[in-house]
Amino acid sequence: MSDTPRIAFLASTTEPAQMARAAMVSRYGDHAPDQADVLCPLGGDGFMLQTLHRHGHLGKPVFGMKLGTVGFLMNQYRGDDDVHARIARAEPAHLRPLEMVALTESGTTTGSLAYNDVSLLRQTRQAAHIGIDLNGQERVGELIGDGVLVATPAGSTAYNYSAHGPVLPLGSHTIALTPLAPYRPRRWRGAILKADTEVRFRVLDPYKRPVSVTADSHETRDVVEVTIRESREHRVTLLFDPEHNLEDRILSEQFVF
Repeated sequence: MSDTPRIAFLASTTEPAQMARAAMVSRYGDHAPDQADVLCPLGGDGFMLQTLHRHGHLGKPVFGMKLGTVGFLMNQYRGDDDVHARIARAEPAHLRPLEMVALTESGTTTGSLAYNDVSLLRQTRQAAHIGIDLNGQERVGELIGDGVLVATPAGSTAYNYSAHGPVLPLGSHTIALTPLAPYRPRRWRGAILKADTEVRFRVLDPYKRPVSVTADSHETRDVVEVTIRESREHRVTLLFDPEHNLEDRILSEQFVF
């Protein structure tokens, strides 16, 4: 990469992010994502995920900056620093998203990528009843509870962690399978799976106990079957300041008391 890479500054709709983008464009120029060498989203972790979904197919490295407190997927915004120098020193983290395919009651099929997690949730007061197959073999005949999720290592510190799921190191080639408020099996706390495991969820009573699935922020309602696997075709590279290395952050999350 050049010492002065072309940067596409992308901003969330908040006023601080828009003002920061104007300042960055004034100093470094304005480049469209498909013409840039590096993408630089300005906002929060949610906006980072939006950027990955919209522009991840371009294969450009992403150096995100969050206004205010450092976000988990973002670097700190420091307007006076040399962004070119920070990008040159940055350390890469390579992430593969999950591929989700959902079949609905109406017979339609939807697909989406998830860089954090794919979660199934009950849509009504009725508990969800879900069967779980791994690589075509039934492993849980009937999970009763609020739902279940599959998380990537990068997403394992988010919803998965709040549901008492395991924190997964980057590069571990694993995914987390975590039940959400399970009633039965009462003592089951989920599993750590190899990243190439195909996970299939079967909604056992979709009419009386409807279930929705959310891949990051993309929701599909009234699903009857959901298949999840780690993508082999898609990969994104996030860039981090050495002092905010993503691998170190994931490790540190396990020692917060």
